[in-house]
Amino acid sequence: MSIKKKSIKKEKTSAKVVVKSVSLMDRLLEKSPIMVGVLRRGQEIEGVVTQIARRMVLLDIGGKTEGVVAGDDVVEALTLVEELKVGDKIKAFVKHPENDQGQIILSLTKSAQINRWAKFAKIMEEEKEVEVTGIEVNKGGMVVKIGDVRGFVPTSQFGEKYLGKMDQLLNTNFKVKIIEVDQDQNRLIFSEKLVSDSAALAKRDDALNGVKEEDKFVGTVSGIMPFGVFVTVSVPMKKKDKKSEAKVEGLIHISEISWEKVEDPNTLFKVGQELKVQVIGVEKGAGKLNLSIKRMKDDPWKTKRRNQRKR
Repeated sequence: MSIKKKSIKKEKTSAKVVVKSVSLMDRLLEKSPIMVGVLRRGQEIEGVVTQIARRMVLLDIGGKTEGVVAGDDVVEALTLVEELKVGDKIKAFVKHPENDQGQIILSLTKSAQINRWAKFAKIMEEEKEVEVTGIEVNKGGMVVKIGDVRGFVPTSQFGEKYLGKMDQLLNTNFKVKIIEVDQDQNRLIFSEKLVSDSAALAKRDDALNGVKEEDKFVGTVSGIMPFGVFVTVSVPMKKKDKKSEAKVEGLIHISEISWEKVEDPNTLFKVGQELKVQVIGVEKGAGKLNLSIKRMKDDPWKTKRRNQRKR
């Protein structure tokens, strides 16, 4: 009987030791939620800013040592760093889990990029104007720069003043509005005409109410694409007995250019060229017109068949 009691006592003692050991480990983990030994390159972590110097930012990441952002990594994320203050929470990415001095080296570059694109999205949502610099003209429009980021203004997004004269804006600062933000595709698209033609564009919806199919206008080519030609027309409108005009953009689909097959609209038109067009459809929701050139002329095939019947 005595032997059995002794055995039970040992089992109880052993169980107490195990429970105590697990409890101690839990407390250690609570005090240090991020263990330096498990950090890996590229890992995203959150830290609290503890110090900001000219070329260094220290972050408390809950480890045995602070994370360090230094040198070129500060320069590359300068716009973000300039907005930080001690006590801010910020996401960083592990560059080196531990260097020769035992420091955890972090980078804010990716966080700065995310922050930058979020700002662009907010500016677009609020429809605010921004200033860009023209740096290169190509067939599709103009490459521009805002800060250290490149964007693009399509030819069709320039106001009437600059149609066919985009080169006047090279190496010049001008105002635009953001119309597309896509960080994944690194796409930042602007519109100059939303600034320079804003007054006329504001009247567009009212003007479209007075446009009917088969109406004819003289417009200006604002863009040329493989699928057709964009044309901006001035639509007359009457308001309070005062005659005014509204700028409305329309598309001449490649199939509406000529009764004959057209391979490349670029060989027939140039930006800034004046064209006579006919309305074949009104898209009030999109604020656009569907236009045609060929329908202002008789269908040659119908004419030919009529002539044959007369014979």
